[in-house]
Amino acid sequence: MTNVSRKRFLESCFWLALPLPAVQISSFIAHETQQHKRINARINPEFEPGYLKMKHSGELKKRGESLWKLMESCELCPRMCAAERLDGEKGFCEASSQLEIASFHPHHGEEDALVGNGGSGTVFFTNCNLRCVFCINYDISQEGAGEQRSIEDLAAMMLKLQQIGCHNINVVTPTHYSAHIVLALDLAADHGLSLPLVYNTCGRERLEILKVLDGIVDIYLPDFKYFDPIAADTYSSGADTYPQVTGDAILEMNRQVGVAKPAADGLMYSGLMIRHLVMPNNVSRSAEIMKWIAKNLPIDTYVNIMSQYRPTYKAFDYEKINRRITRAEYLTVVNTAKDAGLINLDIQGVPFY
Repeated sequence: MTNVSRKRFLESCFWLALPLPAVQISSFIAHETQQHKRINARINPEFEPGYLKMKHSGELKKRGESLWKLMESCELCPRMCAAERLDGEKGFCEASSQLEIASFHPHHGEEDALVGNGGSGTVFFTNCNLRCVFCINYDISQEGAGEQRSIEDLAAMMLKLQQIGCHNINVVTPTHYSAHIVLALDLAADHGLSLPLVYNTCGRERLEILKVLDGIVDIYLPDFKYFDPIAADTYSSGADTYPQVTGDAILEMNRQVGVAKPAADGLMYSGLMIRHLVMPNNVSRSAEIMKWIAKNLPIDTYVNIMSQYRPTYKAFDYEKINRRITRAEYLTVVNTAKDAGLINLDIQGVPFY
């Protein structure tokens, strides 16, 4: 994974961030077929995403509808704020039932096995239930950057990403729009969508929701941000249950999809890929996270130890996180992971500070 900020990459992909007209999918497909050469993602032709199997049985739409109903008194995330989102009320995440999307584009800054040659087909959803004070995408996650879209628009975006050669559909901050995503998959599958689905989440997920997603998600890409509930409470808007809830969620993700291993073509089609962002002054207790992973998951679990933390947004108001990490801090986490027995580490370079 290259050390490129998502915000910078979003700015560099202006052409794909432009509004997508609200059109019927059938019209969209016809127009794109006539006007543009189809590239199509280069993926293993023997691969079939889980959601297609659900589509064939009719189960996919049922799952989406069951998630949709949970927005009546919202229970989609662990905050369970009970907002009446279907009646227009906004939840803790600041989302109603109206889908909002900031951008969609090929992302070349994700993990190598997701990026390949064509990029990871990312869809950035507006709003977030974790609301971290150091979020690099705070304009999207907390300030509402994005535009209102329909489920049909989202399905068309997925098809467009496949058409231009992306290797997967990577839904970023998906939790509060999980119903919309599943229903969009159901629509897009009717028109040939066949890419693996990457569920790119903060990690703090309800087990009940993950079980609804079982068989739909091909690749889980969760963060494991904190092992310290006090840090989670301080820096992520009172999410003191983050360590326990995320640990339980990751175990469930592993049960569903197992260890992520690249295929012969170098691409990832299924499995669990964990990210951990090393923060200054060991506020997240990174070493304990590495030890927990080694103890509770297979030793070849994919773990991306990320070095690119930098203070942004409200982080300047918190003394312990108001600086970049040092080389020593990063290497301490790496060495702990190795000493714990983990053997599938994505290790990044880190500058001297």
